Amino acid sequence: MANKIWDVVIVGAGQAGLNASYFLSQSGIEHIVLERGRIGESWHSQRWQSFLLNSPNKINTLAGQNDFRFDPDGFWTATDFTQYLEHYCRKNQLPIREYHAVKRVEKNGRNFRIHFEHEGVSQSCEAIQIIIASGGQSEKLVPAMGSKTDRSIFQIHAADYRNARQLPDGATLVVGSAQSGCQIAEDLCYAGREVYLSTSNVARIPRTYRGRDILDWLIDMRFFDARKQDIKDPAIVHMKPPQLTATGGGHKTISLQSLAKIGVKLLGKLISVDGTKLNFNQDLAMHVQFADGFSAKVKEMIDQFAKSEMPGAPAPIPDPEDLPAAGISFNAETEIDLRVKNIRSIIWACGFHADLGYLDLPVKDGDGLPIHDDGISPVQGLFFVGFPWLRNRKSALIYGSKFDAEFVVGQLVCNLQRRASQEFIG
Repeated sequence: MANKIWDVVIVGAGQAGLNASYFLSQSGIEHIVLERGRIGESWHSQRWQSFLLNSPNKINTLAGQNDFRFDPDGFWTATDFTQYLEHYCRKNQLPIREYHAVKRVEKNGRNFRIHFEHEGVSQSCEAIQIIIASGGQSEKLVPAMGSKTDRSIFQIHAADYRNARQLPDGATLVVGSAQSGCQIAEDLCYAGREVYLSTSNVARIPRTYRGRDILDWLIDMRFFDARKQDIKDPAIVHMKPPQLTATGGGHKTISLQSLAKIGVKLLGKLISVDGTKLNFNQDLAMHVQFADGFSAKVKEMIDQFAKSEMPGAPAPIPDPEDLPAAGISFNAETEIDLRVKNIRSIIWACGFHADLGYLDLPVKDGDGLPIHDDGISPVQGLFFVGFPWLRNRKSALIYGSKFDAEFVVGQLVCNLQRRASQEFIG
């Protein structure tokens, strides 16, 4: 491989990289996909046992594949999804190189030099063009407060949580109330654990509304087609994914009020840690009301759409987990001593960020995020796929990755053709 110049090298074999590989194969472009671990590594190593995808199986298929091995209206586990990805690679004979961890990408004349490690051996290869598909969730985020927590407290990131059995006896504090934090809090509560949840401002949408999955409505309404430049409020672009799917099959809505009903103790946002003493904002009410308001706004949008486009749609049926909060005490504690509450473990459900440190090229902004225009970087021949808001709102979804990959590969093929023409004339 070291002496070969590939037309394209793809970094990352998650859904985005596999979609790109499919379209390159369909175009007859010689390429390889370098993956640091297994196919879909993040789905293997960063998910807990009860984890469910937020989107129904029918919209999680990759490019060119519409057959189902599972219920199309069901929700895959992480294991189900990785099995699907592996099946997809075999069926389409995609050129995946597992356990090839890319360490550095640099320019080598007109081409790119990719340095990687395989089985403990440092190697390299060269490519005319490169697609970065390593994703925006490759590095765990743990706040600095974690280092200020007493050493007697067991701490893990949500990516390392598997089930309640790995935690010490006693209560658990989950920090972060986006999808991961809420699912994990629910999982622990059903396992008989006492659970505290430190909340934040996260939107919520119901799992179903007016007889359909909520994502079916939003796709039909072209909600996910919105482009970043069309969004007037920058805060919307940086919003965390909404609370949506509950455990137990995925067909129930999850909300802060549904968690409170089963015994989860809700708190405001964690603001400081000093050993075993924790301080929280008095903002729980704001977080609950924000989620309620967002859900109401989305349902109002659907009602307007249904009135004009689907007048025969079923009437709304109240969802007990999606009703505006009632009976929740908004006077949550603002000071807690972990020893007094017998909280012996903390799970940091604070999300992830992209690790693009291996790119020795001017394609990252001050926050380390990719610089691009619809996936096309300022460096000729380098492209991105699999990042939020790459081209539109649906870029963050499995559903949207194939559309982005098709567009980017189309641009890449044009580049190769132009280069071949220039070399022929030259």
